[in-house]
Amino acid sequence: MAGVQTPDASEGIVTYRGVTYPWQCDQIGHMNITWYVSKFDEANWNLFASVGITPSYLRDGKFGVAGVQQNITYKRELMAGDVIEIRTRILEIREKVIRFVHEMSNVETNEIAAICEITAVHMDRNTRKSCPFPDAIRKAAEKRVSS
Repeated sequence: MAGVQTPDASEGIVTYRGVTYPWQCDQIGHMNITWYVSKFDEANWNLFASVGITPSYLRDGKFGVAGVQQNITYKRELMAGDVIEIRTRILEIREKVIRFVHEMSNVETNEIAAICEITAVHMDRNTRKSCPFPDAIRKAAEKRVSS
């Protein structure tokens, strides 16, 4: 496709693809921050599934993941009709904590529109306390840690 640049695979895995709809735009014509957060949230679940924190793992009811810090940097506006891609890199995985970064880009221009860094904790849903990730999940995440 003319004008569309594809980022290198080393820049993370694709965790979201979508579009900015007119109803997601605010009174000055660009995508409202509510929708940036929503699209980053969808990317979270795709990242988690890629390392074994799947819907069935979560539906079991024993464990969950809770975000404890989220920082968003807005770089460029997204307008109605812009096609969006989010690529995600795992920055760090520890016994109970995962830290990752999402980069949202305009597919047509390949410009980064927003960056979201999140720290999340693996939780025991019965005790409501943090607990270690299962070995298989931790190992799958370790394979995706970017240097």
